[in-house]
Amino acid sequence: MKKVFATLTVLAMLTFGSVAAMAQDGQTEAQAPAATEQVTDEAAPAAEPVQAAAEEDGAVVALHKTLKTKFIEGGAGFMAATLLCLVFGLALCIERIIYLSLSKTNTKALLDKVEKALKNGGIEEALKVCRETRGPVAAIFYQGLSRYNEGVDVVEKTVASYGGVQMGLLEKNLSWISLFISIAPSLGFLGTIIGMIAAFDKIQQVGDISATVVAGGIKVALLTTLLGLIIAIVLQLFYNYILSLIEGLVNEMEDSSISLLDLVVEYDAAQKK
Repeated sequence: MKKVFATLTVLAMLTFGSVAAMAQDGQTEAQAPAATEQVTDEAAPAAEPVQAAAEEDGAVVALHKTLKTKFIEGGAGFMAATLLCLVFGLALCIERIIYLSLSKTNTKALLDKVEKALKNGGIEEALKVCRETRGPVAAIFYQGLSRYNEGVDVVEKTVASYGGVQMGLLEKNLSWISLFISIAPSLGFLGTIIGMIAAFDKIQQVGDISATVVAGGIKVALLTTLLGLIIAIVLQLFYNYILSLIEGLVNEMEDSSISLLDLVVEYDAAQKK
């Protein structure tokens, strides 16, 4: 299965490089007749940006060819498996970032709305405000206020318990991201070991130590390790950013929960008068 995926990946890269090269050739051929027909004073200045664009496209194509060559030299199986860690890890990171970004709530505005709703319409009006607001803070408020009839102590316990539930939802899939962070360099080191074993096998077969004999195995070892470490570093940066977002949301949840309990206590005291 890995060989099939590796073959498809290489074919995709080859196709992309071929399309880019064909697009470059077509653009150059389309511009060439126009440049020869316009034999005027404007032709010389116009040739400079065209040449610069062609050189830039050529650099991009050369970069793709270099990456494709290094990918094949590193061993398509291990390189593809390591690259899968980057694909799946980035997918999970993007999903978490979008989810956490949508979970942000203007807690001050929400508290003001809940306070006004309690004064004007009571618990039912406050519950309506929480239902119409998106985010974990509003969900905690809703769960706590829905247990108001059982007493303020029950509201406090409900807010604390449901806060833990919401925190678990915020941390969802983080274990998978950390798994890919660990697997990527591990696969790179595994490729390193296999490359070194291949190098020693060649030395044993030839019966002599030379740079030509061991170069292939060492190259495989270095390329797989390099890719694994790069992927781990990239995913680690995203992982830490996600943790910072979660930390900010958790702080907002705790602060707003304390403010909600104060509002409930004040409302309960007013109801008992």
